[in-house]
Amino acid sequence: MTKTVLALSSLYPLGLDALEDKFNVIRLWQEKDPDTTIRTHQNDVVGIIAVPGRNVSRSLIEALPNLEIIANFAVGVDNIDLAAANDRGIIVTNTPDVLTADTADTAIALMLTVARRVVEGDAYIRIGKWANGPMPLGTSLHRKTVGIVGLGRIGRAIAARCAAFGMDVCYHGRSKKDDISYRYHDDLKVMAKECDVLILSCSGGDETRHLVNMDVLNALGPKGYLVNVARGSVVDQEALLIALRNKDIAGAGLDVYENEPHVPESLFTMDNVVLLPHVGSATIETRTAMAQLVVENFLAHFNGEPLKTPLAV
Repeated sequence: MTKTVLALSSLYPLGLDALEDKFNVIRLWQEKDPDTTIRTHQNDVVGIIAVPGRNVSRSLIEALPNLEIIANFAVGVDNIDLAAANDRGIIVTNTPDVLTADTADTAIALMLTVARRVVEGDAYIRIGKWANGPMPLGTSLHRKTVGIVGLGRIGRAIAARCAAFGMDVCYHGRSKKDDISYRYHDDLKVMAKECDVLILSCSGGDETRHLVNMDVLNALGPKGYLVNVARGSVVDQEALLIALRNKDIAGAGLDVYENEPHVPESLFTMDNVVLLPHVGSATIETRTAMAQLVVENFLAHFNGEPLKTPLAV
């Protein structure tokens, strides 16, 4: 009998064709009644293709008695109930490394865009204001201090790029890294107070939920910028809205939000905010490599071969 795969979204741009030859692929996002589809095929599903924003909950995992593998189309796995997967001995894979460079580039793009007022400048010309005089000045990043929250693969890539801009780099995380020279802060609030830019590249989930709260934003201060390419849950969104509205911080560059794809409309009218629709890794090259890695993990598992990127759960 052909094994069944439950796909929560497409592996764009590669698509799911690479799995069609060996699996019955259910495109759940296209089903009119997803719950009925799951119940109908619950005994057949052996694998799930997961994506950020579509949770693989304990209830879904427990509803699939023959589930063997969850392959995540992302590096972060906060969309998967790892405890439930571990309880069942289900394999979880993700897509590390291949998206590091593009996500780091996105962080730098957001930092530059909000500090140098790039979006404002574009609008300034388009609406004909330049003829009336120069627009307000931006902020230089040279010799400024950037604090990076989460110095994993992506955080390190961001740090290297910031250093190339002549910025002073420091970081906060669960522990000090012995193989780097950047200054370490075990207190995020203290680091934020020293920073001109705070960039978030840590994992999402309960451990980091609302790590950046009003106290941290107040410490960052009216000349400080926040950049988030991590997860929306890392920031207390209501606190951020208040800080931006009251000019308690200088501005923010955001690629992620607490309730994606829903973004607070109050952000739309703020000149000191740059918004992206969670596109940190969204290039043709990187998304293709991510999709290939998902497929390779699937095929390796069912061919009895070593997984490319297993996650220890």
